[in-house]
Amino acid sequence: MQPTFVLVHGAFANSFSFAPLQAELGLLGHRSVAVDLPGHGFAATYPHAYQAPQDLAALATAPGAIKGVTLADNAAHLIAVLERARRNGPVIVVGHSRAGITLTAAANARPDLFDRLVYVSAWCPLALDVNDYYAEPEMASVDVAALAPAMAANPAELGLLRTNFRTADPDTLAAVKGLFLADVSDEQFLTFLNTFQPDENLDGGTSDDRAQAATWGTVPRTFVRLSDDVSMPLAMQDRLIREGDELTPGNPWDVRTLTSSHLKWLIDVEPTAQALGALAAL
Repeated sequence: MQPTFVLVHGAFANSFSFAPLQAELGLLGHRSVAVDLPGHGFAATYPHAYQAPQDLAALATAPGAIKGVTLADNAAHLIAVLERARRNGPVIVVGHSRAGITLTAAANARPDLFDRLVYVSAWCPLALDVNDYYAEPEMASVDVAALAPAMAANPAELGLLRTNFRTADPDTLAAVKGLFLADVSDEQFLTFLNTFQPDENLDGGTSDDRAQAATWGTVPRTFVRLSDDVSMPLAMQDRLIREGDELTPGNPWDVRTLTSSHLKWLIDVEPTAQALGALAAL
């Protein structure tokens, strides 16, 4: 029976990010479902101050619906989707970037719902919590400070992460493009940027949410390396692969590689769909 691909977005993204990929998967004969995690998609908040002309002072204080959303909420939402999807056959769950922590937490809780886990340059907390990986040598080349001008509010005060993706500041736009989507045209970059939502939740998980050998470690899993990813360098991707193999040597990662920045694989979808389609035959 053909599996259903369940696609889970990263930070500030939503199910809309997967529209081109879903179209290509469908043309290849594959079923797919794109998930909006709580506070995402049509449940997201777009304050009036975010519209043009922007009111940056008001944007810094406007409440957002994603405040208080936790990793446990995300995992529970994904589990509910998988309980429905598996009524129709096997399920391959694909997570990108920050979605990896949701996949990990959900697989820790309900490994029976996953026929395969697929991490596309996605965080998989193993030896450390996700936030602590940023202090490791593999992330030393990532200029996180370059994104500071895009931050629209104090997370501690607002209770969420808010980014002004509608800024017109050329230096800020160049920094964002360089980190996430340097390998496409400026027009494609701006188009993708306008699919993002301003708010993301603060919960990156704790040590209790790290991958567990007895549950998460029993599920077949694939790591798709993105060769040109600057925001999660190959050194960090390979470290997560190595740590996963050390945790469950009897169930190592199946490793694939796409030539892509952090986001281009969602634009140049033919190689992506072909790579995912190959997993359906495993």
